[in-house]
Formats: sequence, structure tokens, C-alpha cells
Amino acid sequence: MWKPTNQPQSPARPGEPERPTTSTPSAPAMTASEPVSAPRPVTTTTADQATIGKSLVIKGEVTGSESLYIDGRVEGSINLSGNRVTVGRNGVVSANINAREIVVLGKVRGNLTASDRVDIRSDGSLTGDVIAARISIEDGAFFKGGIDIRKGGQPQQQQQKANGEEKAVASESTAAVGARA
Repeated sequence: MWKPTNQPQSPARPGEPERPTTSTPSAPAMTASEPVSAPRPVTTTTADQATIGKSLVIKGEVTGSESLYIDGRVEGSINLSGNRVTVGRNGVVSANINAREIVVLGKVRGNLTASDRVDIRSDGSLTGDVIAARISIEDGAFFKGGIDIRKGGQPQQQQQKANGEEKAVASESTAAVGARA
């Protein structure tokens, strides 16, 4: 009789990182069910990145401590200051976004504040102001708004300058928020 346990092990061999996470005796028994559900999300970046799917609509405030990929619709505000926010090709965002890195492949209406960089890809569309240390706008991208390039040590002073007439009001509220953080 053929050894069916050897045949599943050869397809599982490319997934050897999955085996060390489970004990060797239980690997043949769990190989049939676990590589599909548990180990693959753990070994990919989905553990570090949450996804808002095409059919999801979120209204309100999105906060957290992991990166976010948006392929659906978000209205409100997104605050993931130490992480990356990617608006996918199907993503439609009407929100102010605050993150370390922001990549726009879909449509965004709102102001972007990035501690590192903003990247607007060729299919991306952004209507709003950008405050970042670096910005990249590919050929074919749509952008309408202002750009404020700021140095890493002065995010809040530069942010008030982008607001124009509301400098004094914004400086008091922004300073209070900065003091709480």
C-alpha cells in the first residue's frame, strides 16, 4: 500500500516554517486542516496588517496599533500613528488619516498627516492637504490640495501653518493634544 502520509508531507515541505510551530507528532494529523487556516495568516503580513474588505463600510473613528489595508469604504477619522495605512484600488475614504506611512491607490477625500511618507500611486486620487516628511506622486495620479513638507522634530508647528487662518486656534488645541500624548 502507498504511504499517503509521505505524499502530503512533500506538499507541506515548502511550508516547513509551519511544522516548527507545531510539534512533530501532531504535524501529520494537523497538516490537513491547519496550513489552510492558522499558519498561513501567521506567516504572512496579515498578522501585522488588518484589512477592511470591499463590501465593508465603516463610519466613525479607526484607531489601533497595526497597519491597515482599506479596500472598502471608511468615513470619519483614521489614527494609526506608528503604522502604515494603504487605501487599496477599491478603497473610498472620506477621512483625515494620521499614520507613519500612507499609500493611496484608491480615492481619498481628507487631510493626510504622515510622520514618514505619503505615496500617491498612478491610479490614486487625493483631495486634501498633505503633511509629511516625504511625498511621492506617480504619473497619472490625481491630487488637489496643499503639501507641507516638515522635518521630523516639528510636526505640530508645521501642521498649524497648513491650516492658514486658524493658526492661533489650532496651535492651542494641537498643543493640548500633544501634551496628552
